Amino acid sequence: MTTLHITVGDRAQLREDTLNFIQHAKEDELEASDERAVLQFGTYDDFVDSLTPLRLELIKAIANDQPESMREAARLVDRDVSDVHSDLKHLEVLGILELKEGGPGGAIQPVVPFDKIEMHIDYPLLEDGDTESTPASAD
Repeated sequence: MTTLHITVGDRAQLREDTLNFIQHAKEDELEASDERAVLQFGTYDDFVDSLTPLRLELIKAIANDQPESMREAARLVDRDVSDVHSDLKHLEVLGILELKEGGPGGAIQPVVPFDKIEMHIDYPLLEDGDTESTPASAD
């Protein structure tokens, strides 16, 4: 099973993981188990803007029904072709799906190369500087 791991809100950890990955790649120490598909969003707002409920529905429909064209993908989710085309382009840029040429009649076929998406959202409720503050009392 191929899983896409989506994380939100931990830029420091992403930076550290990226630097470690680059170092191991330079030293040619990468193992097959190190090859994980990860998509990192810096903020919750970035995540919500990119993975709307309509886009998640589109991803799932493509994974389940494997449409042969963008038009067929639009029919699966009962949406306008131009809106679906725009969403597919956005999802391709994110690396969530691929748009492959050579479908029937030269159509571009959307393909989701994952069986599952796992999401981890780090959503701090307190600002970094406010962790030691005490709430005001209602005296």
